[in-house]
Amino acid sequence: MRLKKSYTTFIMEFKSYISSVLDLDGLSSDEVASLLQDVADPRMGDVALPCFKLAARLKKPPQAIAAQIAEKFTSDGLVERAQAVNGYVNFFFDRKAASRRILAELPDMNGELLKNVGQGRTICIDYSSINIAKPFHIGHLGTTAIGGSLCKIFKALGYSAVGINHLGDWGTQFGKLIVAFKKWSDRETIEKGGVRALQEIYVRFHREEETDPSLTDKAREWFAKLEKGDEEATELFSFFKKITLDEVEKVYKRLNVSFDSYNGESFYNDKMQPIVDTLREKGLLKEDQGAQIVDLEPYGMPPALILRSDGATLYITRDLAAAKYRMDTYHFDKSLYVVAYQQDLHFRQLFKVLQLMGYDWYKDCEHVAFGMVSFEGQTLSTREGRIVYLEDLLNTSIEKARAIIDEKSPDLENKDEVARQVGVGAVVFFALYNNRIKDIDFWWDRALNFDGETGPYVMYTHARACSVLRKAGECDAQPDFSALSDPEAQDVVRLIGQFPEVAKNALNRSEPSMITRFSVDLAQAYNKFYYERKVMVDEPGVRAARIQLTRATRDLLRLSLNLIGITAPTRM
Repeated sequence: MRLKKSYTTFIMEFKSYISSVLDLDGLSSDEVASLLQDVADPRMGDVALPCFKLAARLKKPPQAIAAQIAEKFTSDGLVERAQAVNGYVNFFFDRKAASRRILAELPDMNGELLKNVGQGRTICIDYSSINIAKPFHIGHLGTTAIGGSLCKIFKALGYSAVGINHLGDWGTQFGKLIVAFKKWSDRETIEKGGVRALQEIYVRFHREEETDPSLTDKAREWFAKLEKGDEEATELFSFFKKITLDEVEKVYKRLNVSFDSYNGESFYNDKMQPIVDTLREKGLLKEDQGAQIVDLEPYGMPPALILRSDGATLYITRDLAAAKYRMDTYHFDKSLYVVAYQQDLHFRQLFKVLQLMGYDWYKDCEHVAFGMVSFEGQTLSTREGRIVYLEDLLNTSIEKARAIIDEKSPDLENKDEVARQVGVGAVVFFALYNNRIKDIDFWWDRALNFDGETGPYVMYTHARACSVLRKAGECDAQPDFSALSDPEAQDVVRLIGQFPEVAKNALNRSEPSMITRFSVDLAQAYNKFYYERKVMVDEPGVRAARIQLTRATRDLLRLSLNLIGITAPTRM
């Protein structure tokens, strides 16, 4: 599926036409085109020509020049009229022509879009990156929703997107967990309680560690055993990992999120030495109090700590190995890291070290930062056990959605499935509505509002459009696109035509909120049209045109929601 003619393309052609037919005292069409401006308010026109720069050349006041141009300009198949206003000439394009171009050339959408944009290039997207044996909580919502949406947007625009869940599956915390498990738990308890049971003993460890320092030493010993491949330590580590992944996979399925790779920190245990060797060969490693660093002070950053004094590797060492592996494996054109903005320094250091190592592709690596997530004004802490599990959040949202549906649509069929779609969709939409760099404070009354700028509102509008089309049935009449010349219909047409640019901008800026906000704008515009203009009229041509507008709205709302990971119900 390709959107052949966007609104932006139409405007460009409109400007080109105006510049070609205007005769302004020897000005070339390119010079005229450079003067033309877009108009923010469509009621004032679509393209404007400011005449102030022409005053000296034509030796006339701008108002007089504008009046003369508007008077001489005749309407044709593309330009409806020209109007002089305060030294500007405002040009209005023919609404019938615009509607025909944008709607008639818009094929049915099946989830694909502008495949020629990506042309098969590969994008690696590192997101979600949960920690093994730790809760999958609301704090992971941002990275999971943003990364999942970016994968869908890139794929829709013709890229090969590789979703990577860089698991936090290494570190001294596993020594702590092994100690805690052997002292206070057993397999049956963990299998029954899942990650929550693991979290309970992890929290207990940190509580008792404050009065019993020997626990810290025992944890270090067990992690050392794990590093050396000790059979018991390795088996327990694998057990904790399986418990975690089995549980989080259920949440990922609900969120419509999937991954191509679960290679986490442990995967790179045997891939870091070549990185260290390369750094040493290039003379980049320096000793500092027994540790090995890359000096980044000349670049305005603290040193990158590569090896601790005891020889242990750190996060950046593993990320260097991961970056090299991903390039060698996937030959990416771009590699995105969807990680909270607090890690900005880490990624600036990472990319600079890659550059110093001589990897030109460092410039194709990008940190896609996002804000923190809180719940109804509460900050969260895993270590202190103050968390909101993402699974619980989704379950509660589904329950609340079901209660609202029972009240609003008591006779609706398949309520449970609709409640699931609306409940999960409300959470995802809320996470993706604002610019990703902003902090999110999740509130139920905001997320599940059917009348606000929310997921349920957009989903309800999609269901409304589906209902209109079901009632309309087949309509064989030729659309009379002049019936879409009213301001309400034109607002919808304009937004539909803008969608390709919105999608490309969302991709270029790694900003799914642009899709989310577009869906709200389109839903609002269509609802205004729906209340002002009756679709099921007697005139066949008018009816056909309004049905086509409704179908395009339905398709774009569905596609927009799909691109942010939401399934749109057809009935609500």
